[in-house]
Amino acid sequence: MNIQFNLILGISLFGNLLFIQSSSGQGENSNPDVSLKLITSVVLPNVSGRIDHLAYDSRRHFVYVAALGNNTVEVVDVKNAKVVHTIKDLNEPQGIRYIPESNVIFIANGDNGACDVFNADSYQKITSVKLESDADNVRYDSVAKRIYVGYGSGSIAIIDATTYKQLADIKLPGHPESFQFNNKRIFVNVPDAHLIEIIDLEKMSIESRWKIEEATSNYPMALDANNHRIFIGCRQPAKLLVIDTGSGKTIASLDTDSDTDDIFYDSSSKLIYMSCGSGNIDIVKQIDPDKYKVVSKIETRDGARTSLFVPELHQLFVAAPSRYGKEAQLMIYEK
Repeated sequence: MNIQFNLILGISLFGNLLFIQSSSGQGENSNPDVSLKLITSVVLPNVSGRIDHLAYDSRRHFVYVAALGNNTVEVVDVKNAKVVHTIKDLNEPQGIRYIPESNVIFIANGDNGACDVFNADSYQKITSVKLESDADNVRYDSVAKRIYVGYGSGSIAIIDATTYKQLADIKLPGHPESFQFNNKRIFVNVPDAHLIEIIDLEKMSIESRWKIEEATSNYPMALDANNHRIFIGCRQPAKLLVIDTGSGKTIASLDTDSDTDDIFYDSSSKLIYMSCGSGNIDIVKQIDPDKYKVVSKIETRDGARTSLFVPELHQLFVAAPSRYGKEAQLMIYEK
């Protein structure tokens, strides 16, 4: 009798265990709303050192990769998954942007502060805008035809996208990292000062500033304009902060993986993608404007902290530097 009971109990427990394992095996990646699938990895031959930001060229379906430590920009044909050109002899390229109206690649260099402008067909240099030093993040306003570059010990340069002449310079209390536009304002991460600076673009001056209290090293930023939220990635400790763009109040704070350098918000799926140098993509679900949850962690590679989300492709491009005998790669994930 006892032997029969134990056998039945064992079968029952084993069946329940299988059910639990099967359910967890389906997990978050079986849910198309939160999953990302690695569809291919494009090797970046002979690329060494740190990789910084990326840009997308919708005309050619190219991704431009700023290989900072290699002093090059790698041109990747996304459709055919291969490197088609290398722009050489740069000076620590950091920020990068493709300007479709003029068909140019705008590259901000960290070492000498030069912003180089290249023809996207011939890859010949057209001109260079000289900034003080450490030219970094680049944004483009297609309506006003202006390019914005964070640089130096604390400035954002405003450059005419047609003439490539510097129009203005907005001073900040430290080197600017990621920044985003919203209703004639710019929200700027200034990690050295533990601040978010808000720039009034009509007055070309600082409108207000918000102190970051919950964490430090606020580098990447993304914007949800419809719900009046900005998303801030902090490194110490590793957190995602959700901040109201009207009041500056922190709405939510979530623990994340470490060493993030890029964040993107997908308004169609209400998902936030954080590429983290610790080797993961953290996916955060916006349940409503005030509630957020980490719903998935997708393994990438150590040091892969910069990325680019292209909504029209439903793809996230993640740059993985060369480490531990593995070649540098552009990893392409799809929803």
